[in-house]
Amino acid sequence: MLRGVSLRVTAPRVAVLTAVHEHPHSDTDSILGHVRRTLGAVSHQAVYDVLRALTAAGLLRRIQPMGSVARYETRVGDNHHHVVCRSCGVIGDVDCAVGEAPCLTASHDNGFVLDEAEVIYWGLCPDCSAARISGSHP
Repeated sequence: MLRGVSLRVTAPRVAVLTAVHEHPHSDTDSILGHVRRTLGAVSHQAVYDVLRALTAAGLLRRIQPMGSVARYETRVGDNHHHVVCRSCGVIGDVDCAVGEAPCLTASHDNGFVLDEAEVIYWGLCPDCSAARISGSHP
């Protein structure tokens, strides 16, 4: 994958790609923890630099739901959307709502040539919903 986008194959790049693939929607600190368990000592800056390079190369997608830190995933290029739990913050993937990209046809495109739509559905995940019903969640 790295060679396919003209990036050198390095241990930090492979470790970051692996971490994000195995733990989609992870934030930078979580990714750093996974990478450190694989490689040992790696700086925050090195992980930030790798995330930036992989995102710019199109190997990762950066998402940032309102009120959340940036998160990363390897599912790129299919214009999928996300569902976010208002209580615990867990994020899940949602396939395109209607048709081909950009999925949703804008009521007025203001002259833009649209190539992507970003939709975030908000609600409660099954665990938080069940906890609220049982009374163990405020």
